[in-house]
Amino acid sequence: MSAHDRQPPYYLGIDLGGTNIKSGVVDDAGQPLSSVSLETEADRGPEVGIARLAEAGRRAVLTSGLSWDQITGVGLGSPGTMDLSRGMLLEPPNLPGWNHLTIRDLLAKKLDKQTVLQNDANAAAYGEYWTGAGRNTRSLVLFTLGTGIGCGIVDEGRIIEGRHSHGGECGHIIIQMENARQCSCGAYGHLEAYASATSLVKRAVEALDHDQSPSLLRKIPADELTSRAIDQAAEAGDPVASRLMRETARYLAVGAVCLMHTIDPDIVLFSGGMIAAGPSFLEAIRNDIRAMAFPTLAHKIRVEYAALGGDAGFIGAAGCARTAFALSA
Repeated sequence: MSAHDRQPPYYLGIDLGGTNIKSGVVDDAGQPLSSVSLETEADRGPEVGIARLAEAGRRAVLTSGLSWDQITGVGLGSPGTMDLSRGMLLEPPNLPGWNHLTIRDLLAKKLDKQTVLQNDANAAAYGEYWTGAGRNTRSLVLFTLGTGIGCGIVDEGRIIEGRHSHGGECGHIIIQMENARQCSCGAYGHLEAYASATSLVKRAVEALDHDQSPSLLRKIPADELTSRAIDQAAEAGDPVASRLMRETARYLAVGAVCLMHTIDPDIVLFSGGMIAAGPSFLEAIRNDIRAMAFPTLAHKIRVEYAALGGDAGFIGAAGCARTAFALSA
């Protein structure tokens, strides 16, 4: 993007992950001017983590060609349970030792910039709503498919945060009551326990143990079995892998229909590594949605893959800063 195409004011978005931090400067039209990735080094504790967040932010501003004074505010997207009103992480499972951390204020002090905290899936959903696959819509649901399943809901430009900061945690809606699989959170029957990349691999291992029929998956060492490998085997016509992928599509459709009947959005999006399964996987989800949802909803809803990839988190976090601080720009 040339300097002439940039639309001020400018915002810094930071997407905190358990492994990596991704940050970038975003202009008022939602266009990124930079993108920087650093290792989180979460196991070194929150003090080091805050320093890494600040370093990622400073590098993103430097790479953008802007001065620090041109940054209006900072948006931080983070995983884990949190108290958004207090800017606090509570007990984030993939950030051990970061419990009850006033991360928003600590980062604001480190950067000397007003800062807003948001759930990472919410931030990604807002990024897609603002400038991604959900632009020009009024409401959307985004499912992020990875180690777990995150979810964000945006309606009329407002992120559905809930009264206690945990609205939209739809990876933990219950889709199975009896003899249910255990979720990573410890409870049973949650969508994440059936349709995340991690659960797909677990289901594949179980299927190979219980079904002795030939499968391409048997040629893959257990420690190299991934959701992508399962999808590739399905594309090659492997019956076990094909069944697993088809079941996963149905589980995701169940989750989508639950949200459709609750939120009635314009569009349902899926993001994360599992979207590498391609158009046939997405069409399977669509077909099951059509079979399960109210006909009028099934006819009107759009079901697509997200467009922003790994940039959605920091773009959406910057968008949250824009929403919070635009009036002071």
